[in-house]
Amino acid sequence: MGLGDDDSGGLAGLDPATLAVHAGAEPSALDGAAMPPLVLSTIYENSRAGEHNYGRERNATWERLETVLAALERGPRAVVFASGMAAIAAVVDAVPVGGRVVAAHNSYSGTRQLLRRLHHAERVEAVLVDIADTEAVTGSCDGAALLCLESLTNPMLTMPDLRACIDAAHDAGAMVMVDNTFATPVTLTPLTWGADVVVHSLTKYVGGHSDLLLGALVCRDPALAERLVEHRTLGGAVPGQLETWLALRGIRTLDVRVRRQMASAATLAGRLVEHPAVARVHYPGLASHPQHARAARQLEGGFGAVLSIEVAGGREEAEAVCAATRLWLHATSLGGVESTLERRRRYPAESDAVPESLLRLSVGIEAVEDLAADLVSALDGGASR
Repeated sequence: MGLGDDDSGGLAGLDPATLAVHAGAEPSALDGAAMPPLVLSTIYENSRAGEHNYGRERNATWERLETVLAALERGPRAVVFASGMAAIAAVVDAVPVGGRVVAAHNSYSGTRQLLRRLHHAERVEAVLVDIADTEAVTGSCDGAALLCLESLTNPMLTMPDLRACIDAAHDAGAMVMVDNTFATPVTLTPLTWGADVVVHSLTKYVGGHSDLLLGALVCRDPALAERLVEHRTLGGAVPGQLETWLALRGIRTLDVRVRRQMASAATLAGRLVEHPAVARVHYPGLASHPQHARAARQLEGGFGAVLSIEVAGGREEAEAVCAATRLWLHATSLGGVESTLERRRRYPAESDAVPESLLRLSVGIEAVEDLAADLVSALDGGASR
């Protein structure tokens, strides 16, 4: 269910902050409970005429989360999966055998690994380009079946020209998927820019507490959503009930969390450009960012809560910074209430386009002055080594 006239529950036209709280939050029909119940049952009584039959097909908790996701992304239908990668794989699976898939050369490593494996198996033809280079993207779309964009690439924070890239893909007959995990629907709704499918790792900002694995797709075409539901059911990539309930609870504070995180990220980015141990700051909110004007045009209300820095000196100095922080957790993933940092090239699967000394920083909801002091102290220590 989404925001159609019959399904909006009177919420159409409301601010995303309000939608995040109220969409899919109708009191329980069973007992009037204001908070949505956690439905654990996998079977349903056949004598009761209803839409639920077996837990791999449908679950009331999933449907509430899908309702609020569709509302936030301004789409008619959302489909929740067991993980973000399960969601991405479902879209790629719709590509015909041998079909061309265009994606970012510095995108999320999981997406690139999947495409590389399928390319080597001759299941698809994977073409990796710099998605910030509009001409490179449009030139690669000829004959493509799918264009995979990221609202902000992970971890370099480059940004595509959404309208131009989406139009070029559609002119070539390709479907467009946009991974909106970094921007979140708080700042960007790719369906309104023409995308066909929006993907989220709900593990990140939507869940917000680093305690669940989930993914989701929001589709422009309800028929495509139905095909993806069939893929989920037959492929078994179904979300767990507890994880879905946690994500549903987490999404209620999405707006306030992300806005605080973005404000802190902007403050930190502005200070880090002045630090002698920082060779470069990657953050679209900085005027020095190559796509700053594009980001200002496409993002609303903020430039995201992730920034990356290149530590002067190289990989060893970068690792030393990670080891020296007290508040910043040296860990992978992002989007939680806690701040994390890590050197992305420590992973063999990371793109060669990512510098060895680059640290990705996911800004949490802690007091920004505490975060700044902790990071500066680590950088000062790293610079003295």
